[in-house]
Amino acid sequence: MVPGYGTNSIGDIPALAAVPMLREFGYRSLAITLDHGCLDPFADDLAAEIERWRGVLRAAGMACVVETGARHLLDPTVKHEPTLVSADPAARARRVDFLHRAIDVAAALGAGCVSGWAGVVRDAAPGAVVWQRLIAALGGVLDHAARRGVAFAFEPEPGMFVDTLDRYGELLDRLGRPAGLRLCLDTGHLECLGEWPTAERLAPWVGRVATVHVDDSLPCIHEHLPLGSGTVDFTALFGCLAAGGYGGGLHVELPRQRHRWVEEARRTAAFLAPWS
Repeated sequence: MVPGYGTNSIGDIPALAAVPMLREFGYRSLAITLDHGCLDPFADDLAAEIERWRGVLRAAGMACVVETGARHLLDPTVKHEPTLVSADPAARARRVDFLHRAIDVAAALGAGCVSGWAGVVRDAAPGAVVWQRLIAALGGVLDHAARRGVAFAFEPEPGMFVDTLDRYGELLDRLGRPAGLRLCLDTGHLECLGEWPTAERLAPWVGRVATVHVDDSLPCIHEHLPLGSGTVDFTALFGCLAAGGYGGGLHVELPRQRHRWVEEARRTAAFLAPWS
């Protein structure tokens, strides 16, 4: 497996400037969260920015994946909105357009995948209606990803409509289990939602994993903690991933440690070394 770091966990300097530093620390993959000032897919100079990123990543010998979890890229006032389950069809279309743009960026970068999630249900619609919204919106995203040759990795997220591995399985079934719908695994989410024993819960899904977010956590608390400060059984999780043939990135996701990211990046690289 490949140690990686997320741009949403870098503070104080531009993410692009951090790439050589991360490579020096031992990281070999970058999870790029498209955002204001970080490969903004709505920027007028996007093509030039993509070329800059390609050059820096190539010089560092680093792979990448693309993330779509920016908090306020689409709406400056409401975190993560709009989503694939928003009540307003026009709002859902904005999220779909953003995901299409992210897929195009990933294709241009040669990224391993694009990851995304369902969103929080903010109205009183029954579950059947929300499923209809999600399936209709996601279907077009998967079609676009297939045309561009990009894998789409879906992330179960605490508090969102699809939050657990079982709900991810239901989503797969409702879509006809398409090969292009992969899994974005977050180690802390498993712990937060009580998906225990973690290795046994994960084992049936390892073949779908396209990228991994690495963070520690405590049960029932959705907070990304530094590795070793929570209760995640990393030995079991990483052992399960390795046994299942996963060889992709282990991307550190610690946005609340941005103020001390250099120290945390060094420490976490040492933590991940036995599994890479």
